[in-house]
Amino acid sequence: MSHVIRSIRPEDWPAAKKLRLAALQDPVAHLAFLETYEDALAKPDSFWQERAAGAAEGETGAQQIIAEAPDGTWAGTLTVLLEEAGTTDWAGFDVDRRQGHVVAVFVRPEHRGTGLTKALFDAGLEWAWGRGAERVRLIVHEDNVRARAFYRKAGFVPSGVTVPLSGDGEDSELEMVIERY
Repeated sequence: MSHVIRSIRPEDWPAAKKLRLAALQDPVAHLAFLETYEDALAKPDSFWQERAAGAAEGETGAQQIIAEAPDGTWAGTLTVLLEEAGTTDWAGFDVDRRQGHVVAVFVRPEHRGTGLTKALFDAGLEWAWGRGAERVRLIVHEDNVRARAFYRKAGFVPSGVTVPLSGDGEDSELEMVIERY
């Protein structure tokens, strides 16, 4: 593979913004992301600068990892958030141990099936394990079959936790986890 897998740097914010906007235009974005293209596009540059700085190389609470093609374009990304025991996560669930939480997974369509997603996940897991995470989790929409299949192949298994996305309970996401061995 000729791509470089690396953490972003604060000054990479324009490329991070560009890739996020591309992700939000993907046909399954409504299943994969809790944000719309229009909402993201409306955010000021200061938002993107702060977001990149908070997940850049050397940060301890989050890390955005990218796959950079030989021509400098970003082919894919994922972010790992570190969640501490005794806190509450974004969905209101108690966090019972130090864990990584993978979010914002995206690989451009023309780079899918090339091993980049696995390389991104390997780097994300390595980062989380290196910060003392006991497990890594992710939340995936129940209808996102392609993503769920990849996550299983990468070693993630359903935890049994379901996160409702709406008050009527018709739309939900599933937690999948991988334990540190």
